[in-house]
Amino acid sequence: MKKRLHKSLSNTLLRGLLALNAKRYSYKNKKSTEVVNMSELSAVFTEMQSRFNAEAAEGTDAVFQYEISDGGEWYVTVHDGGCSVSEGCSDEATVTLRMDSATLGEVMSGETDGMQAFMSGRIQADGDIMLATKLATIFPVA
Repeated sequence: MKKRLHKSLSNTLLRGLLALNAKRYSYKNKKSTEVVNMSELSAVFTEMQSRFNAEAAEGTDAVFQYEISDGGEWYVTVHDGGCSVSEGCSDEATVTLRMDSATLGEVMSGETDGMQAFMSGRIQADGDIMLATKLATIFPVA
């Protein structure tokens, strides 16, 4: 009887711990930098614009097109020591970056290195890919 009770209690405890771990994992993933709606995505690009480093961008004349699979298209224009962010598609994109909003959020927060995300396939790029490597210095993580 004691063995059966001990085994039953152990199984119940194990099931409870597994369920708790599953809930914790689910909560952790929901709490990540995943961008859920357009206003949050807009905030990411506004933050990016506020981090603009004019010294690092000196001599750069480029349009960075962002195609966010779950958030639409945005582009960032760097010209004459200034920076502007717009929603939509630019016909003059120097480099086009494709990713999902979670990857964008992770890169912008510094949680994920942009180059690592590119090498692992989470970011795809077309155009002047070498210019894309300057993004980390032009828009440094705070």
